[in-house]
Amino acid sequence: MTYSVGFVMDPISSVKPHKDTSFAMMLEAQKRGATIYYMEQSDMYLDNGKAMASVRKVTVRDQATDFYDLSPRETIALSAINVLMMRKDPPFDSEFLYATQMLSLAEAEGSLVVNNPQALRDYNEKLFTSWFPDLIPATRVTRNAQLVRDFHAEHEDIICKPLDGMGGASIFRVKPDGNNLGVIIETLTKNGAQQMMVQEYLPAIKEGDKRVLIVDGEVMPYCLARLPTKGETRGNLAAGGTGRPQAISESDRALAEAIAPVLKKNRILFVGLDVIGDRITEINITSPTCVREIEAHFDFSIMGKLFDAIESKLAV
Repeated sequence: MTYSVGFVMDPISSVKPHKDTSFAMMLEAQKRGATIYYMEQSDMYLDNGKAMASVRKVTVRDQATDFYDLSPRETIALSAINVLMMRKDPPFDSEFLYATQMLSLAEAEGSLVVNNPQALRDYNEKLFTSWFPDLIPATRVTRNAQLVRDFHAEHEDIICKPLDGMGGASIFRVKPDGNNLGVIIETLTKNGAQQMMVQEYLPAIKEGDKRVLIVDGEVMPYCLARLPTKGETRGNLAAGGTGRPQAISESDRALAEAIAPVLKKNRILFVGLDVIGDRITEINITSPTCVREIEAHFDFSIMGKLFDAIESKLAV
């Protein structure tokens, strides 16, 4: 099958090949003979209602340095690209929103967008968990300081986080003594101007914050447990956590399979659940990661599964 794949992503020069999932996607697309286009959000624009972009063809090599080549720029209608991979990292800001609207225009003209741009607009990665209240830890989303304090009084040991962060940024643990809770609330709510999330602290974090991947409704058999460093609450690799590839547990599978039908219904092809113990804490749909770490340890191609799913949809 001959087709093209366009990647909307952060600067390719910032990619770390050994751990970047977008790079893994490029390698798989190239392996299948696809023409690959690279662009950043700033390269996208609208011209009389048509979504356009200034793009460069890219070839990639699976090595630590000198891992890509770019062709000269060319202007192309986004809808002329068969598959558009929205891989821009959070935060979800106004520019991200505008980009998803441009992608929706391309989708309306026949492009397959991964993930569905409407879903990207509808489902914040942290708020999406609230669609599954039986599967999550005790959680409250508010910008009211007293409601946060009441939650802390009830649960004593809590996690406070922003709704638009990634990689463990600005995540705080507040223990029973409540030290610094006031300033944390002020910081995360910007003095009451925006919502924040609070969740009960889950001691199972010591066994890892597991990234469980779902491809087109199918739960992948392996995950990455991200273990916090000593003295740290966050397991995120970006926050210094250590990754441990492992087979998913029956509990992990049950959680993922409970969510999978909703993902498939909303045409969300590639998803990363964050699981602590037997609770889901986030549902990552903007730019899920951890594929390279898992594939390096197990003889299993998650990217192969993803592109099989993509090609099946192109063939319809």
